[in-house]
Amino acid sequence: QVQLVESGGGLVQAGGSLRLSCAASRRTFYAMAWFRQAPGKEREFVGDITWNGAGTSYADSAKGRFTISRDNAKNTMYLQMNSLKPEDTAVYFCAAGRRGFGTNEYDYWGQGTQVTVSS
Repeated sequence: QVQLVESGGGLVQAGGSLRLSCAASRRTFYAMAWFRQAPGKEREFVGDITWNGAGTSYADSAKGRFTISRDNAKNTMYLQMNSLKPEDTAVYFCAAGRRGFGTNEYDYWGQGTQVTVSS
């Protein structure tokens, strides 16, 4: 079992930046990912990272603005979000499991952290 806890969400103006963190309860060799869910919408893939941090992939909406990294010494994954837009407003979730774009690829989930971008 792996427990995941997100932090770093908040309210930011459009064009601003936030860095989210996802702390795991133990070292994991799983791929990890960020998803987000806006009110009334399905949970959507934001990006993922391989177990060793060597590879990342991003949704088109995140490319060029968001960066995922991980520090396995700290059992923590990060999501650096720049040039934020109001449409980025959502609850952001981290997940651990096999690598992929779908929620069913991941076995462990955090509780989510709210990101609100004002215009």
